[in-house]
Amino acid sequence: MKSAPPIQVDRVTLEYRIPRHRANSLKETAVRIARRGIAYDLLRAVDEVSFEIQRGEVLGIIGPNGAGKSTLMKLMARVLPPTDGRIRVLGRVSPMIELGAGFNPEQTARENIILYGTLLGRDAREMRRRCGNVVEWAGLSEYLDVPIRAFSSGMIARLAFSVAVDIQPDVLLIDEILSVGDAAFQEQSNERMTELIQGGAAVVLVTHQTNQVVDHAHRAIWLDHGHIKQIGDPGMVVEAYLASATPTINPEGREVD
Repeated sequence: MKSAPPIQVDRVTLEYRIPRHRANSLKETAVRIARRGIAYDLLRAVDEVSFEIQRGEVLGIIGPNGAGKSTLMKLMARVLPPTDGRIRVLGRVSPMIELGAGFNPEQTARENIILYGTLLGRDAREMRRRCGNVVEWAGLSEYLDVPIRAFSSGMIARLAFSVAVDIQPDVLLIDEILSVGDAAFQEQSNERMTELIQGGAAVVLVTHQTNQVVDHAHRAIWLDHGHIKQIGDPGMVVEAYLASATPTINPEGREVD
């Protein structure tokens, strides 16, 4: 019997309510509500999106700024609830979204590893045992008991990445972080990504680096204004997306709308 896909997204929509008139103070807001209420416009950040991802599959998501890519990732990470539709994510999830956002700068790397790991749903006692392995993999062994405030942004990202990939997840959500660290660390990260995929992780990769989608993904989605413009072979989807984003040039060398 075939197992259920680790990720199932079924006609998912997320709407935001945006006030038509921005109030300059709490008093002005109260007056507007008392007199006639507040009028809103609805913005669909994600618009009836559907897809599935199988074990060991990498799905790349591309699109311009504001297309809804990061919002869709947060829906899959259960950070945001959908307005409509259904998302089913099975198993252990490692979300790599805004790496290090859960770190406390006043605490040491050791303390933050335990904190970040528990935020990802892992056992605190196991994270205490894994601290040495995590900093060794990140190349930060000598900083284990140093407060995070002394770290550079690159060091923080490396530490957070190391915590996120310290286990074999069922689902891995990656938002623009494959360029963390220097060339050696990036190669090490790509090797670890390959191990996780071969171990059966379903991977979602959101990036503006279309070459990463072509190199790593099995399928790709082109997202535009919250809805799927195209889904399929990464090379074909990337080619169509880049063609749409490149101005057409007429024989005289002028851009054509």
